[in-house]
Amino acid sequence: MFRDVSSCNTYNYGDALYWDSRYIQEAGGAFDWYQRYSSLRPFVRNYVPTSSRVLMVGCGNALISEDMVKDGYEDIMNIDISSVAIDMMRRKYEFVPQLKYMQMDVRDMSFFPDESFDSVIDKGTLDSLMCGTDAPISATRMLGEVSRLLKPGGIYMLITYGDPTARMPHLNRPAYSWNIVLYNLPRPDFKRPGGGSSTKSYMEPIPITEKGTLPADFVLEDPDSHFIYVCKKDG
Repeated sequence: MFRDVSSCNTYNYGDALYWDSRYIQEAGGAFDWYQRYSSLRPFVRNYVPTSSRVLMVGCGNALISEDMVKDGYEDIMNIDISSVAIDMMRRKYEFVPQLKYMQMDVRDMSFFPDESFDSVIDKGTLDSLMCGTDAPISATRMLGEVSRLLKPGGIYMLITYGDPTARMPHLNRPAYSWNIVLYNLPRPDFKRPGGGSSTKSYMEPIPITEKGTLPADFVLEDPDSHFIYVCKKDG
């Protein structure tokens, strides 16, 4: 039920052993899933003040947190299920006090008290769980923890391949008390037919129907684009 496997393959992306093995093989590298900070910056700056206490879930070896610090963000807690990734990033940023790293499963973040963060940023982590075993249960546990950790008025920003049909059933639950705004962003390497430039503003929200779907007349410029769900906790 509500499992989205459109971008899954045979790997179990919810498994720590898979990620440990992958980060060992990629030792010393860096990889940002989906979008780089330069593309996401307008959305992040619009919704997340630089003074916010930010939780970056599934940080991996991405550069987004480093780029956010360069952009003025002061306090980013990075967590990942892979101890290999966390050890690597701790060593890399041991002299950057704005960045902290902890090994942790997003399905159980009980180390942190309720309402610990102003913002949670998720670039592909929910998608990873949706490719694992017991996907709906894992998603519910993760999102319940995200909701618990957000302060009233806090922001959960989800960057995902999942369109509203696949993601809104998970996000739009009364228990979370989230007001949701949706955006769409083409992949960084997307080339438009004919090579023309788009006149569309990606900062314009996309309406969501009462059934939690895209409007019938909405056309995706890039069929494999990313969706950005900005979920604001009632407060």
